[in-house]
Amino acid sequence: MSTKRILVVEDVEMNRKIVRIVLNAKGYEVLEAVDADQALAILQAGLPDLILMDIALPGISGEDLTRQIKANSEWCHVPIIAFTAAAMKGEPEKFRDAGCDDYISKPVDTHVLVDLVEHYLNA
Repeated sequence: MSTKRILVVEDVEMNRKIVRIVLNAKGYEVLEAVDADQALAILQAGLPDLILMDIALPGISGEDLTRQIKANSEWCHVPIIAFTAAAMKGEPEKFRDAGCDDYISKPVDTHVLVDLVEHYLNA
């Protein structure tokens, strides 16, 4: 069985580092992008099995990037989990409307992160 690849789209280095350490320890390959341009370049080079998407990205927002990904027939099946500090009332519906399959709040609970990732990768 091949290693599952997870694209982490997050502009804050410390957040990417935490996610990378946790997911690498579980045997996942972690690809990293700090903005929409890097994320799109990675997607064009080869599809990940799952995307963790920060909503508050510089430039194109994570919400808008999610819409772009879900509108692309080659990429639309990849699960996207919103990764956000803004999980206020009504926000989960907003993320789902943009095309996110689920969300996780920051600061991230690493156990919840692993459970959510494994849920979508084993679905």
